[in-house]
Amino acid sequence: MANKRMEVATKTGKPLFIPFVTAGDPSADATIEIALTLEEAGASILELGIPYSDPLADGPTIQAASKRALNGGMSLEKALQLVPEMRKRGLTIPVIIFTYFNPLLQYGEERFVNEAAELGIDGLLVPDLPFEESVYLDQLCEQNDLALISLVAPTSKQRMIKIAQRAKGFLYCVSSLGVTGVRNELDPRVYDFLKTVREASNIPTAVGFGISTGEQVRVMQEHADGVVVGSALVTVIGEQEEALKMKETRPLALQKIKTFVSSLISS
Repeated sequence: MANKRMEVATKTGKPLFIPFVTAGDPSADATIEIALTLEEAGASILELGIPYSDPLADGPTIQAASKRALNGGMSLEKALQLVPEMRKRGLTIPVIIFTYFNPLLQYGEERFVNEAAELGIDGLLVPDLPFEESVYLDQLCEQNDLALISLVAPTSKQRMIKIAQRAKGFLYCVSSLGVTGVRNELDPRVYDFLKTVREASNIPTAVGFGISTGEQVRVMQEHADGVVVGSALVTVIGEQEEALKMKETRPLALQKIKTFVSSLISS
């Protein structure tokens, strides 16, 4: 059962480290090897982003990654097929698909959930689907042992608690309002927000949006069960774009990615 992986990953007692990468950035083959490298480096769960032409929650770094992937021919269907290849190559950690609702709707919610379960995917995160409108998708996911990951932001306390109580897998806590992206400083109000959410949640909490340095990871791990790192990692992948595209130069580029991740986790 797919959700078994999620249960194992979130109950180790160690801080969760959840990296985000864009499927197909800079190529399908590179994405598979990046995923394996991230697990080697200590990733607990992989967030695999579907490239999209209108990514409302994403800042310029992930928008650029989406553009690179789309230019390379990546699609939702092709991205799903990367996961069984990752599994064949030895990936054991849970994989969460990060996609906007429009591509999901076009693909078909039932079709997506059924295929995802068959392909070794463990969960789904849809940042622009309001909690109040997610009941049907949540039911589909539950029937197929997928975790529909909930996002909670520092808005109204009552809504925050309601989302926390229904969440599955892990609860994604948005550290600041706005789009994703590297931030030098995190809003100091985030600590009270995380305390409230953690008290209301029966599952682990992970903080994302702006986590980009080892020091930020260390501080956030004192207030949550884990961190999500996206833009900072995608920046490193972008810097290694040409090297990652070629098999001869890919090992050194992967080593640079591993070194970056290790610097975050070991801080």
